[in-house]
Amino acid sequence: MAEYRMNLQLFAGEKTEPATPRRREEARKKGQVAKSGEVGTALMVLTGVLLLNALAPYIGRHLRETVQYFLENMAHWEGDFLGFQQMFLFGLAKLGLIVGPILLGFLAVGFFSQAMQVGFFASSEPLLPKFSRINPIEGFKRIFSKRALVEFAKSVAKVMLVGYLVYKHVRSNLEWFPQISLFSLGDSIDLIISSIYRLGLQVGLFLLIIAAADYWWQRREFEESIKMSKEEIKEEYKQMEGDPQVRSRIRQRQRQMAAQRMMHAVPTADVIITNPTHYAIAISYKPEEMSAPQVVAKGMGLIAQRIKEEGKKYGVATVENPELAQALYKTTDIGQEIPVDLYPAVAEVLAFVYRLKKKTV
Repeated sequence: MAEYRMNLQLFAGEKTEPATPRRREEARKKGQVAKSGEVGTALMVLTGVLLLNALAPYIGRHLRETVQYFLENMAHWEGDFLGFQQMFLFGLAKLGLIVGPILLGFLAVGFFSQAMQVGFFASSEPLLPKFSRINPIEGFKRIFSKRALVEFAKSVAKVMLVGYLVYKHVRSNLEWFPQISLFSLGDSIDLIISSIYRLGLQVGLFLLIIAAADYWWQRREFEESIKMSKEEIKEEYKQMEGDPQVRSRIRQRQRQMAAQRMMHAVPTADVIITNPTHYAIAISYKPEEMSAPQVVAKGMGLIAQRIKEEGKKYGVATVENPELAQALYKTTDIGQEIPVDLYPAVAEVLAFVYRLKKKTV
């Protein structure tokens, strides 16, 4: 049978793993988020249509007043600039009253559509100049990329289907369009607003369906774009947790510093209790500062030997008591007070040391 060998390193750089929270946060800071512009467009169209329907009496009244004003004033206008200025300002004010509420609605919906998709955040990263954007090769890649083709197909579909909806709506209302001039001004405005509302509602709902599909697509593409390889995940873990060798050196350095601090505390001890070679525990008791004796240094093996040598250098008494030394080593950490059940044994040792000091004095 023929043997086939495969170099798995070829696949080490493949981006097959979902992005980590840190990678997602970095992408978000750069302005890379999953969002669809179609959502905002669809919601704005629907908002405009619903506001048009809700404000129909308000808009109709202002439109009637505007038309009546211009018809009356145009009949008596003598072509002077002052009269033109008055009509222009009146028309501008009416336009603001009609369009203002709708524009405010668009502003609120636009903000809501973005917050709904990506939350509340601002990034200046997309505004920074990038030389890759003016690179012709990269430009051609973007033009003929999968994303560009999808955007093109989406735009063509929107134009065709929206055009069809408009054509269908106009055709179904051809009966009364030619007769609109026979209606009163108020009825004509109400009829036009009602027709625009029905057409806008159809277009808005259609755009909402496209927006939902586009948002799904954009989210899928975004997740693909931020995927990571196994090597990238390992590297990120190293950056977050630190290299194992570095961590080992840090712990070693911390132990060395702790040992140095402990050795500096040995001269302050009143007694060193030993086993006699395996354990060494340095005890200090300052009645005016401590409620009970404390362990200021402890160790076994070579560290115990160093504690005894340091104590000998500074004249700290050494007492052999194997059972007490083992009990203190196992139950009490450096800086802690000794357990209550060891008070009598430690007190006996301290009393012995104090008697020795008095005799030597």
